[in-house]
Amino acid sequence: MFFKKKEPLGSAEFIIAGLGNPDRKYENTRHNAGFMTIDMLSEQLDVRVDRIKYKSLCATAVIGSSKVLLMKPSTYMNNSGLAVKEATSFFRIPPEKTIIILDDISLDVGKLRIRRKGSDGGHNGMKNIIYLSGSDQFPRIKIGVGKKPEQWDLADWVLSNFTATEHKQLDEAISNACEAVKLIVAGQTDKAMNLYN
Repeated sequence: MFFKKKEPLGSAEFIIAGLGNPDRKYENTRHNAGFMTIDMLSEQLDVRVDRIKYKSLCATAVIGSSKVLLMKPSTYMNNSGLAVKEATSFFRIPPEKTIIILDDISLDVGKLRIRRKGSDGGHNGMKNIIYLSGSDQFPRIKIGVGKKPEQWDLADWVLSNFTATEHKQLDEAISNACEAVKLIVAGQTDKAMNLYN
């Protein structure tokens, strides 16, 4: 006999949004490092990110003593703010408790950069989130996806796949990003930065 897992009680206290593009053809591309992190995190937390809400695929889970909403926006990268804004407005969650996970082409594959807040850094998904929310106070975890080779067009580069070697480095980075999320939710952002930056 199967028992349906009980939903965590109460309202979400944190939103964790991994950025990416929803079509299957984008699944393992550099721009989808945020989605990949949400996938690994949801596995660790034993939830399925399959509920369609807030222009996203979502799941509620518990990290430590906090109820969180995991989100993979289905708005495409450049309109990520539409999904994030809808969820933060519904739950009345401030930017400081909305963790954004995104790819970063200024970092080597496998490197992480954790920030409490800041500018969009030229990332269109982050740019849209900041623009629609009117705030840059979002903690974010940037996952290195490698610098663009000179001969490549930027759009082609971020939509390209990782090599087999890069995948190993990426898996480790994503695993560290999941641990960093747990620390940030627990109020230990400094520790996450010290360990993983």
